[in-house]
Amino acid sequence: MKAGIHPEYREVVFQDVTTDFSFLTRSTLASKETIKWEDGNEYPLVKVDISSASHPFYTGKHKIVDTSGRVDKFRKRYAQK
Repeated sequence: MKAGIHPEYREVVFQDVTTDFSFLTRSTLASKETIKWEDGNEYPLVKVDISSASHPFYTGKHKIVDTSGRVDKFRKRYAQK
């Protein structure tokens, strides 16, 4: 790897602003905000709108779409006469 061209890879806290869920991971994202984590250290804070705590797929609150009804309606409407 070439020296000096890669971003700094460090520990960062991601916080879901809708559920106040936070997790610590490693990233190259930069942030001016910081937060004191559970281990007593201070880490850069990156705020996100959706995480596994608020996304409908992971929470089980997603809607199941009836695609078979749509397909039948389409075929009936545009059937060759």
